[in-house]
Amino acid sequence: MTYRKLTFNTTIASQKPSNKDTCPFCEQTELGKILDRKKDMIWVENKFPVLQDSYQTLIIESSWHEGDISAYDSAANRQLFAFMFEKWAELEVCKDYRSVVLFRNFGPLSGGSLRHPHSQLVGFKDLDAYAALDRKTFAGLEVYKESKHAAEITISSYPLQDFTEFNVRIADISDLDRLADSVQLLSDYVLNEFAGGRCSSYNLFFYRFEREICCKVVPRFVTSAYNIAYGIHQVNQLKRLETIRDDLRHKFLEKIK
Repeated sequence: MTYRKLTFNTTIASQKPSNKDTCPFCEQTELGKILDRKKDMIWVENKFPVLQDSYQTLIIESSWHEGDISAYDSAANRQLFAFMFEKWAELEVCKDYRSVVLFRNFGPLSGGSLRHPHSQLVGFKDLDAYAALDRKTFAGLEVYKESKHAAEITISSYPLQDFTEFNVRIADISDLDRLADSVQLLSDYVLNEFAGGRCSSYNLFFYRFEREICCKVVPRFVTSAYNIAYGIHQVNQLKRLETIRDDLRHKFLEKIK
């Protein structure tokens, strides 16, 4: 497999604020260049672009410092998804980047540096971020079929990381509200019920395959040595996956009653 890398600028990284500092997304007096805003959502250039040959932007989701997709009201969450996907499309249309990625970190093990809720929208000038993806990682044990109530949800049989990953799929952008609702419910499940409530972190990764849109909801724990050293993934026994599926399916059915 071709080795791909991103060059990280440690000098810039050393200047970034942390959760010990005054939150720059609350104060908003020294943000980077503001590209657009809608209500209290702001699309802004990342003031600390640590990756070379890329265009790094952020979407500040809300003025609520302790907020999260799992906790927004349904209307606000749908508006956020519409805003994120609109800006993603804008970067893709400009043709300045070989690939554009949209993702979200939440919690101390997710790779994020600030608590204030925000998503990342990054354009890579020369890198195809999707080149190594295997479509089988988006398939697995069915939790829920796509319907007028929710998106299609599966649990990966071949996770990108380890153990449990949830896939949310819609046929096209017209179903974006259903994607937003389903991801919101999954985010709440991951933080409050999954693994007995012991999961404090997760990632959202978004993908577009022609018209189809997928989101991976990935609970985050410490990465295993097998994965780091040898690229060997640990997966749950089928019985455990079936238990998770049944619990999650019940949660969805209760939600849509």
